[in-house]
Amino acid sequence: MKKTNADASPLLLVLIGLLLAAGIVFVLLFLRSDPIVESLSGDRVINTLFVFEDDDPSGKPLCSYVLMYYPVTKRAAVFDIPGSLGMIIQSINRVDRIDTVYDSRRITPFKSEVEKLLGIEISFSVVMSLENLGKLTDLIEGVEIFIPSPVDEYQDGYVLFPSGVNYLDGDKAKIYITYELPEESDELANFRRQRFFMGLIKRLSEKNQFLNLGQAAEIFHSLIKTGTNQRTQAKLFEEFAGIDTDRTGIQSVTGNIRTVSGQPLIFPHWDGSLIKEIVRQTLGGLVQPADMSQGDRVFTVEVLNGTATNGLAGRTAELFRGFGYDIISIGNADSSNYEKTIIIDRSGFQNMALSFGDVIRCSNIQYDLPDPTDVEIDLDIRNFEYRADFTLIIGKDFNGRYVTE
Repeated sequence: MKKTNADASPLLLVLIGLLLAAGIVFVLLFLRSDPIVESLSGDRVINTLFVFEDDDPSGKPLCSYVLMYYPVTKRAAVFDIPGSLGMIIQSINRVDRIDTVYDSRRITPFKSEVEKLLGIEISFSVVMSLENLGKLTDLIEGVEIFIPSPVDEYQDGYVLFPSGVNYLDGDKAKIYITYELPEESDELANFRRQRFFMGLIKRLSEKNQFLNLGQAAEIFHSLIKTGTNQRTQAKLFEEFAGIDTDRTGIQSVTGNIRTVSGQPLIFPHWDGSLIKEIVRQTLGGLVQPADMSQGDRVFTVEVLNGTATNGLAGRTAELFRGFGYDIISIGNADSSNYEKTIIIDRSGFQNMALSFGDVIRCSNIQYDLPDPTDVEIDLDIRNFEYRADFTLIIGKDFNGRYVTE
């Protein structure tokens, strides 16, 4: 029996529908933005969470860092996220360590807590086990580390590191970031791991072309977990190759230590508002166009207590140190009866003086700059004394965090 046009119509419509659906899927896949391209197209800072997992059964982070990088200016900053940070973990409805929610199979809950802590969105994550970290170190032919004092200890195995520049292979790298000494503080151990992390980023930048070649690229992709395909991972680390690690600062999230349920936890200062403000100012510095006269210099600070409150200068110095300033002097002012907080600026950079004042909301700035029209040269020895870029004299209007009206 011969088919009519009416009988063929439904089949034709189905075929047309399938072709249209296939076309839509193809267009969506073709036009879908690569994560790296999307991050760069919006002229944004690339925020990446790095986690080195311990090889113990818990699989918890040995250390975690957030790398913030702005490709336009090639500037970067790093924040060290201690696992013992105390937070209200909403998913488990209690106060606990931030790494309590860490699961290497699903890093999103931990990443979300870090995002809430810093007040930013983290676009990428890089997770590596201690064993794979050793293999990666061997793949890139070692990581250069400067060790200021020699280490010669026998504690669950022999630990030997001479002072000076060392090139750590995979086995030595694992020992370097995990060994513990009885007299070593947590701060020094964290600082040692920070140095290794920066050395690793530098070495990955130097070996970027090699890591994009054939078998090396496949091995590299197999050693780290990024949740992306090999092509996207390669582009991410290609961007990181532009980082000037010698000018990249690394800061730890600090706070007050309190014992909760028998374990010491670090609670960020001012309920976490301080670290968020530090991050905001850091991001502002990354995207700010370079000033050739200013460069990437670190500004020095002298903090003087002009009140009768004991220890206020030291606590305020810690506040400014968190914002990346170099505190060179802490002491008492010539009087303990200053009503108003004063900033004395000798830097010659008015915009930086204003930024310095913004940390504590102080607009009372006095400028102590040499008169360019004064051609007389006084050879008094006092002219050779180094003075800080900024002197902060704390007054009674300072509540420990901000200057109040």
